[in-house]
Amino acid sequence: MKYYIIAGETSGDLHGSHLVRELAMTSPGARFRGNGGDLMAAEGVEIVQHIRDLDFMGFWEILVNLRRILSYLKNCKQDIAQWKPDAIILIDYPGFNLRMAEFAKKMGVPVFYYVSPQLWAWKQGRIRKIKKYVDHMFVILPFEKDFYARFHYEVDFVGHPLLDAMPALPTMDGDTFREQYGLDQRPIIALLPGSRKQEIRRILPVMLSVVPFFNHAFQFVIAGTSAVPKDFYDKISRGTQIPVVVGETYTLMKHAEAALITSGTATLEAALLDLPQVVCYKANPISYFIARKLVHLNYISLVNLILEKEVVKELIQSEMNDTTVAFQLNEIVFNNEKREQIFSDYVELRRKLGGKGASKLVAGLIVRYLNQASP
Repeated sequence: MKYYIIAGETSGDLHGSHLVRELAMTSPGARFRGNGGDLMAAEGVEIVQHIRDLDFMGFWEILVNLRRILSYLKNCKQDIAQWKPDAIILIDYPGFNLRMAEFAKKMGVPVFYYVSPQLWAWKQGRIRKIKKYVDHMFVILPFEKDFYARFHYEVDFVGHPLLDAMPALPTMDGDTFREQYGLDQRPIIALLPGSRKQEIRRILPVMLSVVPFFNHAFQFVIAGTSAVPKDFYDKISRGTQIPVVVGETYTLMKHAEAALITSGTATLEAALLDLPQVVCYKANPISYFIARKLVHLNYISLVNLILEKEVVKELIQSEMNDTTVAFQLNEIVFNNEKREQIFSDYVELRRKLGGKGASKLVAGLIVRYLNQASP
């Protein structure tokens, strides 16, 4: 069995790697090829286009990189046509993947979609493409099954893959972690500025601006990603002497007292690790203006969206400045009542996310659906 898998972001690479591992056990002799990152490659996926070349966000950024994106789409279509997979598995990344779903469907290749695009936030019109080109959708958020049911499209709720992925990743104990990265015994505040260069460039300087307010009692550590060169972080943080930890984000979050986190999957990861957080988001002004016109949500972080209330503070655009970030960080560090409420809400969040076993369940469903479709 030949599986072509397309992930375009760091989180997709993580979920894709666990799915490939399960598929390899469920479908002996399977071969894997596609777009992804180092984690998928480590599980045996032959990477055609790496996520470091595919990771664009924001309307303006996509517009200025349109020629490159179209080139990646063309290359991907050609590669699928030549390799002739038995199934294509798409992981989130809707702008790219919905085009690949249409292409694969027209080729007669079964299309599976793992981690739904956030149609409940915007672009609900995409539901027509999904119904037309996606054979089976696997959703990971509890409210998404009801959302799709409103459009008469049946999906499988499989639970959130982070419930499996996080405990499976090794983490260092606190003393080893501090020794390896030259940290002292002060409590740690983690800075997670995102996985894309453009958001790191925009958000990390604001995060770093609060360091002088806290560094007498705390030490700050930046969580880096392997998709971004370390010297990129060093240029932004020059003069602050803030260490950058690459490939140990879960270890960092596990041993941190609090965190400043760019909106995204990391907000959910922090919640599952019981880490109090302030969510930070700052986009290109043009992209943000367009998004405000199109997106109609009360919250941007997964934690608040799933629980339908403000559990963690969200600082967006102009609200994300040194004064407000420092104030909100102070609240989750020193206000014990606030911290206990956050921990209590995190318990409810885990309950809503369902049980473990998402990757194994998806692998089993893919094999079952393919067998049912076989003559």
